[in-house]
Amino acid sequence: MAAAETAAEGVLGRGPPGEVIHLNVGGKRFSTSRQTLTWIPDSFFSSLLSGRISTLKDETGAIFIDRDPTVFAPILNFLRTKELDPRGVHGSSLLHEAQFYGLTPLVRRLQLREELDRSSCGNVLFNGYLPPPVFPVKRRNRHSLVGPQQGGVRPAPVRRSNTMPPNLGNAGLLGRMLDERGPSPPSGQPEEPGMVRLVCGHHNWIAVAYAQFLVCYRLKEASGWQLVFSSPRLDWPIERLALTARVPGGALGEHDKMVAVATGNEILLWALQAEGGGSEIGVFHLGVPVEALFFVGNQLIATSHTGRIGVWNAVTKHWQVQEVQPITSYDAAGSFLLLGCSNGSIYYVDVQKFPLRMKDNDLLVSELYRDPAEDGVTALSVYLTPKTSDSGNWIEIAYGTSSGGVRVIVQHPETVGSGPQLFQTFTVHRSPVIKIMLSEKHLISVCADNNHVRTWSVTRFRGMISTQPGSTPLASFKILALESADGHGGCSAGNDIGPYGERDDQQVFIQKVVPSASQLFVRLSATGQRVCSVRSVDGSATTAFTVLECEGSRRLGSRPRRYLLTGQANGSLAMWDLTTAMDGLGQAPAGGLTEEELMGQLEQCELAPLASSRASLPSPSPRTSLTSLHSASSNTSLCGRHGSPSPPQAEIRRRGGGSFVERCQELVRSVPEPRRPPTPAPRPSAGLGTPLASPKKKLNETSF
Repeated sequence: MAAAETAAEGVLGRGPPGEVIHLNVGGKRFSTSRQTLTWIPDSFFSSLLSGRISTLKDETGAIFIDRDPTVFAPILNFLRTKELDPRGVHGSSLLHEAQFYGLTPLVRRLQLREELDRSSCGNVLFNGYLPPPVFPVKRRNRHSLVGPQQGGVRPAPVRRSNTMPPNLGNAGLLGRMLDERGPSPPSGQPEEPGMVRLVCGHHNWIAVAYAQFLVCYRLKEASGWQLVFSSPRLDWPIERLALTARVPGGALGEHDKMVAVATGNEILLWALQAEGGGSEIGVFHLGVPVEALFFVGNQLIATSHTGRIGVWNAVTKHWQVQEVQPITSYDAAGSFLLLGCSNGSIYYVDVQKFPLRMKDNDLLVSELYRDPAEDGVTALSVYLTPKTSDSGNWIEIAYGTSSGGVRVIVQHPETVGSGPQLFQTFTVHRSPVIKIMLSEKHLISVCADNNHVRTWSVTRFRGMISTQPGSTPLASFKILALESADGHGGCSAGNDIGPYGERDDQQVFIQKVVPSASQLFVRLSATGQRVCSVRSVDGSATTAFTVLECEGSRRLGSRPRRYLLTGQANGSLAMWDLTTAMDGLGQAPAGGLTEEELMGQLEQCELAPLASSRASLPSPSPRTSLTSLHSASSNTSLCGRHGSPSPPQAEIRRRGGGSFVERCQELVRSVPEPRRPPTPAPRPSAGLGTPLASPKKKLNETSF
């Protein structure tokens, strides 16, 4: 029988050009001629009909091809007419099938169509591109390299809520699908030395950290962004980055502009010159791993969740370390630094008084407030009301707790001898609150359940928060991001979702769904509405991002500009104009990810569940925060395909998240077993795979 089948295939390969060939593609019958199928050489069909590929026939004798018949129809029409009519079929799906069939002319035509919508020069929001810098050689000393000269101007600072509790992020079902980490590389041998690990901006300066060195750029009105400083190659990979850039010619001279990096318990600080270049100030040790590194004015602050804080003062040149309670969050307002601790207390440090207490070796850490339930304070946000002629600033503090509570406390500056008073409490989160932001019009909180956001409208009377009628609910949505936790509220060190911005109508979240994605979604922090989406112009994965607010130029009529800065896996840095995006907001309907977009994003990685709970998440490591999500064993799935649901699924069902989980189940069933290359994934369409949900039950876009 095998010999007879081989002979039949040989006869089939020698058939006349006008012979009719019957095909069964995915259960649908097609009939065409041999000449139509084989006019493109070295294709799937020429190999099939010549006998180089074994054939499988159905009960009628038609050749069976296990592919999608909906996409095959326009492909067959192209073979017949050499014209393309892709109506009803998504372009990426058609390109995928054309590549499978080896139809080179069709593949090239589809690729050219895609290139019409893509450009290495980016879209209208693309504002600048800085190529990868030269990788420095390792030096015996750490004195800095001198860069070109450059000038700059002052913009407004970026303020945000800051959190540091370890293993609090991603309490939801998808959040527990963390990567299976391999062994960490030896010290000084990072996996991707050319990748942008961290990026931050202050005024008209940018600092970009790579694995073992950093560079600084400065904006000059006439000549744009220029490299002004590059550090030598360090002995260890950089894990934290901080930058301050004050007005040129300030009272502190060379210490008006500083940049600092940290890893482990070691901190390295440089002074930056306005004309370019820099010099090392010193190396400082906190004694415990540095969880947060930032500036309050010209004071460098380093904190750890173990309960230790270090301060370096630019005037006294003094570094001091002091023990406090375990620190889980922080925020700064003016010269005041507030620390939220695991014992439910909020402490404050007046960094301006630090030089006066230097002889006593005391940072003057004072307890400001204690939570009534003594829950750990996991997120902090301070709002100072504008000063008036008859009164000073009201101090308003919003904070989140480890139990999911959100509280607002207020204090009048003229109140002597009494601390802040509890103003309002919300108990709408069931996971630890990892971020919070109190502004003039809005109160925004984010919990660890896959970055679930709740927003309220704040009522004010004469600029001060009011109880009449009080705060009212505004929106609820998720900023789904499958980054592995590293102690920063579920976001990797270079991928802080925000919110970014001071003004209420300008505050945004930045969303990156999967770790290796090249696309970011910018969304309003108050409503979750999508402002825009950007994709890397060079096709490389986005590994770090932040938002920078630059002051307008000296030209008449100029205004401050906001930029989204994206660092790429190849070492380049791109800038996107968020001011233009905000100006165009509302011209087209926008929101969060659609179900098709979420599917396309998640097809870039494999989802692997963890049976353990949130408390037993693996120890975070910034060096592995950008790895992909690896697959577990083949017989393990998100929710068991046979039998009862897995414990995480049952827990989510009890918490009322069934509709989201059901879509996740369908999503995981749709993801194929082998890992796909990072190419644009086809969007699902009618007849393509298993849908995420029933067509009659649509999921709101802002759910993601």
